[in-house]
Amino acid sequence: MERVNVSEKSVLSAERFTKQICFNHPQVLVFVLTFSPGQALPPHRHPGSAVVLHVSSGTGVFVVDGNESPVAAGDVLLVAGEEELAVRNTGEAPLVLLVSLSPNPTNPAYSKEIK
Repeated sequence: MERVNVSEKSVLSAERFTKQICFNHPQVLVFVLTFSPGQALPPHRHPGSAVVLHVSSGTGVFVVDGNESPVAAGDVLLVAGEEELAVRNTGEAPLVLLVSLSPNPTNPAYSKEIK
C-alpha cells in the first residue's frame, strides 16, 4: 500500500499552476493540480485514458468539448480521453484537483511534475 496526503502535495505558485505526482503505476497515474486565482490549464486531450477529476478545494470552471461547467469542492468529473478538457480557477482561493488517469498514458510527458 502507498499513501499520500493531498494537502501536502498541493503547492501554490504565483507564476503558474503546479502538478505534483502522487502515484505513477502502470495502471493509473494520480496527481494533484493546484491553481492560484485566475490560473488556467489550456485545452488538451488524454488519448486512450479516462480522466477522473476530484475538486478537493476551491471553485472553478471546467470546459469539456466547449461546454462550460462550474465546479466546487466535492465535485467529481469523469472525462473521456478523446474529450477536450480545460480548467480555470474562477474563485478567490486556490483550486486543488486530485486527478487520476487510467490507464497510465504511455507518453512520459504526462507524468512530469510542474513546479
